[in-house]
Amino acid sequence: MAIRKSNKLSQAVLLKQILKRCSSLGKKHVYNDEDFLPIDVPKGHFAVYVGENRTRYIVPISFLSHPEFQCLLRCAEEEFGFDHDMGITIPCEELVFQSLTNMLR
Repeated sequence: MAIRKSNKLSQAVLLKQILKRCSSLGKKHVYNDEDFLPIDVPKGHFAVYVGENRTRYIVPISFLSHPEFQCLLRCAEEEFGFDHDMGITIPCEELVFQSLTNMLR
């Protein structure tokens, strides 16, 4: 039982590190001075870019606990990495992303 809990903890730490490393907080957006977060991203959410046109979506942090969303993040890391100015770019079609996020809500 302790191993499972440890795996979940390490997974949560990894996901937090991913969010810190990525710049999905966009350098072209207006920031609030206190948290250095874009004003248009509510607390408890983060921005991702999806599809060929890199459409920006604001998603709740709770999505990070879903294996399906974690799979998208792994694909994003493999294809684009997290160390760039664009933010987290999800490598899938917008309709697929919308369907997945609708199921997670």
